Amino acid sequence: MEIERTDTPAATARRLMRALDRATLATSLEGWPYASLVLAAVDHDASPLLLLSDLAEHSKNIARDLRASLLFDGTAGRDDPLTGARVTVIGEIQRIEDQHLVSRFTARHPSAAGYAGFADFHFYRLTVARAHLVAGFGRIHWITAEALLSPPAPALAAAEPDILDHMNRDHSEAVDLYANRLAGRTGQGWRLTGIDPEGVDLRLGGSVERLDFRVPVRDAEGAREALVQLARQAREQS
Repeated sequence: MEIERTDTPAATARRLMRALDRATLATSLEGWPYASLVLAAVDHDASPLLLLSDLAEHSKNIARDLRASLLFDGTAGRDDPLTGARVTVIGEIQRIEDQHLVSRFTARHPSAAGYAGFADFHFYRLTVARAHLVAGFGRIHWITAEALLSPPAPALAAAEPDILDHMNRDHSEAVDLYANRLAGRTGQGWRLTGIDPEGVDLRLGGSVERLDFRVPVRDAEGAREALVQLARQAREQS
């Protein structure tokens, strides 16, 4: 995964978190570090979201100690992985009961909808304390939570379900153009799975993609203008 745009460390870290659909979760098992692979999504402000089973070792660890970290690894496909970007996000994991966040996670991971309602599965949010970004040799930064998290956009969050439904139902051709021409991905049937102030998330089967907006958006009208701009840009691509 390429995360090459020169930007602030916080923006680079946030872009990486938004682009990836999985992470390595580190919890404490009787004082020992315990790492496990988890599916991940993020809230509009980039706070990580997880769906965990009570039966999993990491959930048992969290019940004893809320402190945890998530490694988002963007080094896949590189000849030298150490030249790629990765970010470790540190904080406390707490259970959430928020239908909007549940919807964001299951839209990002459609397969999760089949077991999200099971009694032994619960949704969690990582309350970020700080993050550590390694974006290649010599590009190493500690990032505060205040810098990492983007400002909330409640109007956009409220409009998100309708925007996704409208785009996937009425503008599926444009969504495919986003993936094929702007992201360089193949295949038809791509779907928008999320929209936040900084961009949109796409998915086709097991493949995910991220497209950034030129400027942040705060509401449905701003999102409409940004999506139209992406479609125009895609059609202009040879």
